[in-house]
Order: sequence, then C-alpha cells, then structure tokens
Amino acid sequence: MIARIAATLLACVLALPASATIEIEEVTSPGGIDAWLVEDASIPFVALEFWFVGGSALDPAERRGATYLMTGLLEEGAADMDAQGFAAAVEGLAASFEFDSYRDAVVVSAQMLTQNRDEAAALLRAALTEPRFDEAALERVRAQVVSIIEGNARDPGEIASSTFNAMAYGDHPYGAPQEGTLETVAALTRDDILSAHRAALTRERVVVGAAGDITPEELGQLIDGILGALPAEAPPRPGPAGFALEGGTTVVDFPSPQSVAFFGHSGIARDDPDFFPAFVLNEVLGGGGFRSRLMEEVRVERGLTYGIGTSLSLADLSPTLLGQFSSSNALVGEAIEVVRGQWAEIAANGITQDELDAAVRYMTGAYPLRFDGNGRIAGILAAMQSDGMPVDYIENRNDYVSAVTLEDVNRVAARLLRPEALHFVVVGQPEGLSPGN
Repeated sequence: MIARIAATLLACVLALPASATIEIEEVTSPGGIDAWLVEDASIPFVALEFWFVGGSALDPAERRGATYLMTGLLEEGAADMDAQGFAAAVEGLAASFEFDSYRDAVVVSAQMLTQNRDEAAALLRAALTEPRFDEAALERVRAQVVSIIEGNARDPGEIASSTFNAMAYGDHPYGAPQEGTLETVAALTRDDILSAHRAALTRERVVVGAAGDITPEELGQLIDGILGALPAEAPPRPGPAGFALEGGTTVVDFPSPQSVAFFGHSGIARDDPDFFPAFVLNEVLGGGGFRSRLMEEVRVERGLTYGIGTSLSLADLSPTLLGQFSSSNALVGEAIEVVRGQWAEIAANGITQDELDAAVRYMTGAYPLRFDGNGRIAGILAAMQSDGMPVDYIENRNDYVSAVTLEDVNRVAARLLRPEALHFVVVGQPEGLSPGN
C-alpha cells in the first residue's frame, strides 16, 4: 500500500545516532544530474541508488500494474542479451542489480567492484535504456505478477490495507494496488510496457545516492553514462490524493479464527513545522514497540493482541497516520475500543514527561540504526534527497529530536490525533461487528 521502501529508508535516516559522522559531497554530473556521494576508498566497490520519482502512481486507470510489470522486466534482457545472457553477464562481473517499483518511485540499486565498474555500469545502462521486453519474458513475469495478486487476495493483511486504500482514495492511483488487478494485468501489451518505461524512467525526476570507492568526478561521468540516454522530461504526476475516508469501522468477511485490523486517518507531511513533535508522538503512541502506549494498553494490560504498531506514512501525495494489529475474533471489538480510547486520551491530555524522555533517549541513540555498508548509505542518501532533506540533516537530526518539548508533543497530539476520524478495516469474522459498520 505504501511506498514501503521510502518509509523504511526514511526511518533509517530518522534513527541515525548522534555519533554518525559522514561527509556528503554534492555532485552535479556534466549532463546536469544531481547526486550525493559518501566517498570511501577502503573497500574497492561502489553502491549506487537511483530513485525515479513517480512510480506506479503514474499508471493510467486502464493500465494499472504497468509500471510494476515493467520494473520486473528490467532484468529480463537488454540490448543483444536475452534474460539468461544478461543474468550471466551480471554474475560474471560479480555485480548486483535490483529493480523495484513502489507507489511513489521506481528504485534501482546497484553494487559493483572498482576493477570492473565501467563494464558493470554498461550493463546497468543497457537494462535501463535498452530493455528488450521480449514476449517470452513478458508472459513469464506477467504470470509471476498474477500469482502475487492471487496471493494478496488470500492475505488478510493485504486485504485490509487495500480495502482501506480503496475507500480512502477512490479513483486516485493511491486507491488501487500497484500490482494492478487480474483484469488490468491480463490486458497489458508490450506497447503498454514501453509507455510505462518512458514515463517512469526519466532524468527529470531521478535522485542519486552513491557510496564507496569513487571520486565526485568519476561519479558524474558514471551516472551520465548510465542515465544519459533516458528521456529528459517526465510526464505530470497525479495531484494530491484527497483522504476521503471518514471515521468508523468496515468489516470484510474472511474465514479465520483471527481478525486483522488496519486503521488510521490523515497524517502530517515531512516538511510540516510540526513534523518532529509528531514523529516523537508516534514513537510514544505506537511506534516504540513495548515502550509504546498502545502496546501497554492493548497487549500488556488486557492481552488483546500479540502486537500493535503505528507509523507516520509519508507517501508523497497523502501523508497518513496508520496502525495495524491482529486479534482473535472474540476480542477484536474490545481492542478497537481501547485504541480509540487511547487516541482520545492522548489527544485530550497528551503524554507524560517520562514517556517523552524515554522516546527521545531511544531515538537519539538507545537503539540506534547505524550505517552498516555502502548499499545502506547510498539508499539513505537517495531517500534524503527524495524527501527534500538538507544535506546537513544527519549532522543535525538528533538536535531536532532533542529540542522537542512536552508542550510541543501535546500541542501536536491535539492537532494530529482525531479519534472521531479514525477508521478501522477489519478482515475476519469479528464478534459483535457487522460488515458495513
């Protein structure tokens, strides 16, 4: 449902410890493509991350799933190499390429050794600019996508999130699964895939992160060589996804002894001045595992679930505050009431100083997520650019968190937490709740 990689990498950035000191160099290639680089010659390889902003939300309504299917085909042959030939060439260079599609971006990750960097870059260039989209590969990957769609239709969590999205966003691309439907995927032609390729992979909306054994000058030449033949201009993105889901409960009948509940309402944008208080608030509310208020009240005090969590989703076109839990059919109704009650309690009365202090300690270093390799660093750099963060964000991030006061958090709690707007989609056969509530 969410551009999951964007949320994950942003979380990585937001959890960096105070001791994380890296030097980020801003690079502009001769062809005008911007990149951020952390240069490190200690290991002879480089990691690259390309985020092509737009993603599956660019798909027209009648061609839902085109970008997802296209992205899956990028490793299935390029230039004069079929799928097997391309895979053998990549393996022969000890390189690694990954191509992923998400709601707001197509993400390309690459790792390559210094000694054969030019050869590996040429392969990546071919995959991005000269994909074959052979009919045999198209049908093979189409079958894989169909299998994913069919599997999602049997997964209570996927059913809950997709139902929530459809109700919240209607005809907007956010309201449809990025994989498409069985009908739209079956109808996709090779021409549709070519159109999706031209729309999704452009120089206008690409951001680049790089880390490893490469100089700024070498990086500029490298990314021009990889991306230079892509279209210069990108098509318009969809407008904002108005969040149309009102407060309430929706039940989707599903034969299971347990129910999955997916819930939320509109959230807060990353560039909002109140973002950091909201980020700390979410840590206390449901983002902090066993330290969170919802975990304490729903699991520890009442034993209504094994786990519950919330997150600030920073999807480009509709930020939201979301949560999820599973519970037995007999207990899910009570769990929902406890969640609503805590939503209202914190909105009205805020959190405590002890809760704030514990959240800040964790977020500034108690359980830090550290840089653990060039691949992670390159991804974080691309995520930062995509999200509009300043280049000195990492250096200052813990100061932003530490500056959040109890007054800040409680003021934002009253603004952000709206119990009357909270909507639950419950997939299962919950007792006391009826379909359509």
